[in-house]
Amino acid sequence: MNAATTVSRLALVGNPNSGKTALFNQLTGSRQKVANYAGVTVERKEGRMRAPSGREYAVLDLPGAYSLQPASLDEAITRDLCRGFYPGEPAPDALVCVVDATNLRLHLRFALEVRELGKPMIVALNMVDAARRRGIAIDVAALERALGVPVVETIAVRRNGASELVARIDAMMPQVASMAPPQVAPAADHHAQVRDILAAAVSMPTRTAKIDDALDRWLLHPVVGLLTLAVVMFLIFQAVYAWATPLMDGIEAGFAWLGALVGSTLPEGPLSSLLVDGIIAGVGGVLVFLPQILILFFFILALEESGYLPRAAFLLDRMMAAAGLSGRSFIPLLSSFACAVPGIMSTRSIQDPRDRLATILVAPLMTCSARLPVYALLIGAFIPQKTVWGVFNQQGLVLFGLYAAGIFSALAMSWTMKKFRRDKAEHPLLLELPSYRLPHLRDLAVGLYERGMIFLKRVGGIILALTILLWFLLSFPAAPADATLPAIDYSFAGRIGHAMAVFFAPLGFNWQICIALIPGLAAREVAVASLATVYALSAADDDAAAQALTPLISDGWSLATALSLLVWYIYAPMCISTLATIKRETNSWKQMAFAAGYLFAAAWLASLVTYQVAVALGAG
Repeated sequence: MNAATTVSRLALVGNPNSGKTALFNQLTGSRQKVANYAGVTVERKEGRMRAPSGREYAVLDLPGAYSLQPASLDEAITRDLCRGFYPGEPAPDALVCVVDATNLRLHLRFALEVRELGKPMIVALNMVDAARRRGIAIDVAALERALGVPVVETIAVRRNGASELVARIDAMMPQVASMAPPQVAPAADHHAQVRDILAAAVSMPTRTAKIDDALDRWLLHPVVGLLTLAVVMFLIFQAVYAWATPLMDGIEAGFAWLGALVGSTLPEGPLSSLLVDGIIAGVGGVLVFLPQILILFFFILALEESGYLPRAAFLLDRMMAAAGLSGRSFIPLLSSFACAVPGIMSTRSIQDPRDRLATILVAPLMTCSARLPVYALLIGAFIPQKTVWGVFNQQGLVLFGLYAAGIFSALAMSWTMKKFRRDKAEHPLLLELPSYRLPHLRDLAVGLYERGMIFLKRVGGIILALTILLWFLLSFPAAPADATLPAIDYSFAGRIGHAMAVFFAPLGFNWQICIALIPGLAAREVAVASLATVYALSAADDDAAAQALTPLISDGWSLATALSLLVWYIYAPMCISTLATIKRETNSWKQMAFAAGYLFAAAWLASLVTYQVAVALGAG
């Protein structure tokens, strides 16, 4: 192999929680790209590494796996890539198997499986600093003899902690082409082999760290552990909502200023409207979600790196399994209360494809913050503000009921999907509980950058395109010169709204509501401003629009119509951003269509029942 002209390919393999991704970040720095493997939604991470010799290497970070006998899509991809069988992916020239020095009893078993592939291989003995602190003594030379492959100590979270590994790779790779593959017979019992290796090369005072045992005594307690988890999740939810709000307001204000500047510079016309109402508003509608996504993923990555996230999944698994989900579904569903977009993206932490898909499909039923302006408008107009039972605010109880209905519906839907899916087998949650450790800031920063770019590149394009399409429907054709109605009434969207009124009449919706539902496709909260536009009101923001709308709708709509619209917003798939994210995360138009279809059907039926019952009770 000519190292000067050929880029050698290295594949990093290892168990989850081995520090493999941290080592990948150490080796490649910022010279990496993230995509999906062809045809699936599993992340594909590849980077470039330049050794001190000047040679350049392509480094592939393979999905974490516990075995090459795959029990998940991640493990199947890792197996096929290691063997060189994955379509469209060249076979790696050499493998770097990353093992956790504090947990060799588990990780060496996988290293033995990888060794049996017969490819050039180096074992990266990672986290040796943590092993030394626990009093674990590892005879590297003896371990190397027992495994029959080079073993190199690494500390992936320390600067230059992989320099020895880079030097060993650089010395080995020029000879790879002429090296005879190691002849290793498959072992009958890897567990027995690991026990022999540990006896020969490792001295371990205890199987687990004292600090881990002390923390797990409380954090895995069936009562104290759940209370602690509730507090942690509450703080995360508050942070996602509260910390992101000033940043989101700033982004909205910035794009509003930019739109006003462009609008005042260009003469009125289609070009100005396209730039201001289509492109600038569309880009702003994409970027406004970024603070929530980054804050949410900061906490998810920190909890995962600290070792707490697997414990949270363990605590909740039995409860979630009863509804056809898994313990790992909890955080994505909780975060969907802020926004379903980052919630759906965070399902990447769910390894089981079936559980991940179920979580994605029910996440839109969580009551996201974008629904609050509509809820506040309708509750304020129709629900009297009075105290119930001497303690509770009646309007607050209605709002709580809407949230509870969303949660109950999500659990009911996931339970129903469990009954009808083809795979009836139970998939138990198998988790490694890694040692607790402090998250490393560099890895958090790299992870946040990756998630931010994934959102902007994969989801942003679809949102922007659909927003521009929506602008077109709202803007053309223009109102005639002698128009007496709002301009939206004469647009394609207005005509669609009038046609929709026939279909939505059994729900109590008038044509004004139907028209407002169309701009609400861009984002649910737009419906308040859209109603103000339809009623020919001029309002600077949602609060002003709500104040002006309240007397109009309270006089013009029945209580049954208001209740029907409230129920509609529990279910309706009215957010393009959410549907675009479902398409990207499932890589399937079929799954996106199914999500939109069942949510629309549920919204229509629930609103129909609500309206007809309310009318029958005299609220019509």
